[in-house]
Formats: sequence, C-alpha cells, structure tokens
Amino acid sequence: MQLNAARPLPTSNTASATSLAELQAWVDDVARLTQPDRIHWCDGSDAENKALLASMESDGTLIALNPETHPNCWLHRSDPDDVARVEHLTFVCTRERDDAGPNNHWMDPAEAHSRMDGLFEGCMRGRTMYVIPYCMGPIESPLARCGVEITDSPYVVANMRIMTRMGAAALRRIEREGSERTGTFVRGLHSLGELDPNRRFIMHFPEELTIKSYGSGYGGNALLGKKCHALRLASWQARQEGWLAEHMLIVGIENPQGETHYVAAAFPSACGKTNLAMLIPPARYREAGWKVWTVGDDICWMRPGADGRLWAINPEAGFFGVAPGTSAKSNPNALATIQHDTIFTNVGLTDDGQPWWEGLDDRVPAFDWKGRPYDPANGPAAHPNARFTVSAAQCPSYSERAEDPQGVPISAIVFGGRRASLVPLVFEARDWTHGVQVGAAMASETTAAATGQVGVVRRDPMAMKPFCGYNFGDYFAHWLSFDTADAKLPKVFHVNWFRKGDDGKFVWPGFGENMRVLEWIIGRVDGKADAVETPIGLLPDASMLDLDGLDLSADALRTLLAVDEAGWAAEHADVQAQYAAYGDRLPEPLRG
Repeated sequence: MQLNAARPLPTSNTASATSLAELQAWVDDVARLTQPDRIHWCDGSDAENKALLASMESDGTLIALNPETHPNCWLHRSDPDDVARVEHLTFVCTRERDDAGPNNHWMDPAEAHSRMDGLFEGCMRGRTMYVIPYCMGPIESPLARCGVEITDSPYVVANMRIMTRMGAAALRRIEREGSERTGTFVRGLHSLGELDPNRRFIMHFPEELTIKSYGSGYGGNALLGKKCHALRLASWQARQEGWLAEHMLIVGIENPQGETHYVAAAFPSACGKTNLAMLIPPARYREAGWKVWTVGDDICWMRPGADGRLWAINPEAGFFGVAPGTSAKSNPNALATIQHDTIFTNVGLTDDGQPWWEGLDDRVPAFDWKGRPYDPANGPAAHPNARFTVSAAQCPSYSERAEDPQGVPISAIVFGGRRASLVPLVFEARDWTHGVQVGAAMASETTAAATGQVGVVRRDPMAMKPFCGYNFGDYFAHWLSFDTADAKLPKVFHVNWFRKGDDGKFVWPGFGENMRVLEWIIGRVDGKADAVETPIGLLPDASMLDLDGLDLSADALRTLLAVDEAGWAAEHADVQAQYAAYGDRLPEPLRG
C-alpha cells in the first residue's frame, strides 16, 4: 500500500475510534493513501442513519418517495454503466494460480495490490471516508464472522446498515476477537472512484481476508459484506474451518402437526430464490395448517453440529432483491415487506412518487430508471436488475429463528435453475455423493444480474460459479468430505420450475404452487412419500404429488416428469468436458 506518512490524518468523528490497534493502524494507512477530507466511524445508530439519508436527499443521491404510500422509502439512480456485477473484472488473488482455479479470474496478489493502490491513491479527496464495522450473522452466533468496510459512498453505508449487523455492537465483537488473535476480521476497501468502467476492479485476497473494490457503486460490487465477503472470502474460510458458505436461501416448512423442516436451496440469481424463501402456500394448504417461515433469501452458512446435522445461519440481515417481476401474484410477502423503510435502486417512478417496475401492476409510470419521462421506445421503465434493499425483519413470514445464534437444522438441500427442457420438475439424489454430483452439474440460463448476454445456458455448480473463492475441484472435494460415519446429512434434491412446452410457455404454474413439490420433498425427508427409481435419481410420479385444483393436462405432467435418457447422456458428456479444466483437482467421484 502506497503511503504518504508525512500527511496528517484528517479529522474523525471520534478521537478514540477503536481499542484494536491492528484495526486503527489499517484505517490510518487507508486514510493516508486515499486522502479523504474527513473520517467517519459508523455506529449504526438511528441518528446517524437519519442524518446520512438527509444528506443524500439534499445532494440528489436519494429521492424521497411518496410518504403516504411508501413512508421512509428512497429511490437511488445509479450510473447507467454501473447496474450489475462485473464478473469479467472480478478477480481472486492467491499466491498459487491453481488455488483460485479456472472458475475464477486470477491475478498475482502483488500485481493486484499495486494496481488497486494506484487507483486508490488520493481518490477520496473532497469526500468523507466511512468506516463500517459489521457482522455477518447474529452478533452472538459462533457461526458469524465480522468485517470492516471502508468506503466513500454514503449509499453503501445506508445499504450495509440494512444488509448486515452494522455499528457499535459489531465493533465490540471485532475488538473482542482481535484481542484474542490477529487477522480475525475481513478488511474491505471500496471507492466509487470516477465510476469509469475502464477503471473498475473487484479484487479478493482470500489468504489475507482482504477485498479491494474500485469504480462501482452497484450492490454486489460495493456492498462488500454481501457476495465479496459472505461468499467469495467466506467459502475460502469455510474450507479452512470445516463449514460451507453457500449461495442458498433458507426456508422453514411447518406441517399441520407443527413440525418445521428447514430447507436450503441454491438457485442462480433471479431464478426465484426470493419467491421461494417467502412462499405463501395455496389456500388449501394454509387451511390444512401448513406454514412457511423465511430465514434468508440468498446466502447460507452451514456447519456440522454435535448431533451430526448441518446447522445454518443467514449471514445477512436484509434482502437485496430484484424488483422487476415482484408483484402481488408472484411474491405478496416481498411486496408487503418493501412498503416502508426501503431503498429502491433503478426502478421507475409514478407521477405521485411511487416506485414502479415491470410486472408490478398496470399503471403507466411517469419516469424511467434514468430519470427521463417514460417512453416505451427507450426500453423498460425499471432496469431489469433494479433492486430493493430492506430489513428481513419486515417480512410477514420472517422467522424468529433467523436470529438464533445456533442457527437452524437443515433437513434438505435443493438445487435448481432455469432449464427450458430436459430437467424434470423435481428429483432426489440417491445419496450425498450423488447429491454433490447433481449440484456440481447444475446449469441455468443467464439473467440480468450479471453483465453479458442474457438467456444463455451455462454451467453454474451449486449456483456458485460467480462466487466460489477457490478452485472448484477443491470445492467439490470439500462438499464430499462432509459424508462421515457420524454425519446425519440432509437429503439432496433438484427442482426446475421453468420447464417449457412446445408452445414456449412454462408448463408448471410456479410461485405458491411450488408448495406441492416442497410437500413431496418433506415427505421424502420424513420417510412418508414414495418415489420411482430412474437413471437420474428418485422421482415422484403424478400420483405422488398433490395436484388437486391444478389445471394440468396428462401431456403436461408427462413433460414435467419425463426422463430423456439420450438427452441426459449428452448432458453428462457436456459436464465431463467442462470438468476437464480442473484436472487432478477434480475428486474421483465426479470423474467418468
């Protein structure tokens, strides 16, 4: 890190910011490099947040929305060239290239630090440098991990306050852990820079527990507690420490007998994770006593417990959800959640100051996501990757177990993605090893959550392709390592809500009706539901699913549950061809 030791440190909002010398020294070094006008240590208080929001409203960073319909809600419009993750500019920087693996872009750590520090030098002149202590997971949870993000973006501060346990309590835990041993917290340095796409990089240094992000204000690139920490660095930590950091929702399914099974499910971005996490069962299920509880919608950390089961926490405290497509039909709980105290990013705006996006309702917005008068000729009113940031505790189906320090026990793991053909509605893996094979072979159509072409089918193992912080070969081996003699591992399933018929339309109705598939999955966990053996795993036949009230033809059911052996042989060959990139690091059970 290039330093100007002679330059005095700028003023800070606190004379004694932290008792942890290691943290104070790092903050001072960053200040000398970036040269901000002022340093602000975030305490996470309501007063601090109120002042920050007011400041952003005054400078146009945030626009206040209709206080009658959306109290304490805000609209942020990002730079039009800064609207999604930039995977081609995201690097994992390990000493050995093979440790990052072919699934990541790699750069030598020394080169990466030099390049990033050159960008950071003097970049915060005229700006405030915010120091954000945060905790991923409940503050007192042994599964939680902490970090500190330094940023010059007040928008990032406001979002991190929602998405993490941020502020004084997190700092106390960091100081407590730091007094016991060094190097315990993740260090994240972020600057908006000039928002120049040609001067934009997100660098991860897993061996140093360090993240450096420059030139983007978009969530996944700038909220460093999210994908950067909670997945890329945490997956590395998890392998070292014997747990799993996964791109998974966590949902509780309570049956009429009052028993709750917790399910972790991995889908690529914009493939229905939030919808499933907040699912409302059909009326006949609700009347029978079924309930669904939301623990998390995006990230899951799992650790083997003393009882041999996997126990999980949601490391996040909020939802950073995709707005377009969210409606009273698709996700009533999400819509109810975001009616107050929410930050909307890149949505449209009605003439009376309400947020709007495609799929919400039939109104015509007044302004698009760029702030222009709405004109369909200019494209959609909301960017396809428009977002909402909101506290998870506002969700009507929010589970009190989300704050349980010990986490929740996982009964089933579900993989899935967008597949228009081949993959049936649901099938069960024969055992844990087969389940790892199923997850490792996942594929899905790309979405607007990442820059690049939309609608292309790509392999996305465990929905972790953009997020695994190390070599996928080692990652698959780590998954396989959990199958020990005393383990009581979850059953593993694969679902596909997106199968299409010859007419190009979705065959399965999806949304709340997915409860019918979850009922079969829970039945398999309890040993109460039957299945049919097939070459790809265990499937229900039509008689094993509760389809009462659904308008599905016999042909549609055959399409949903068909197993095309020739198609699966081709699929297997394609998977094996892609595995070749991992060479000797690919574990034996995934070969051949």
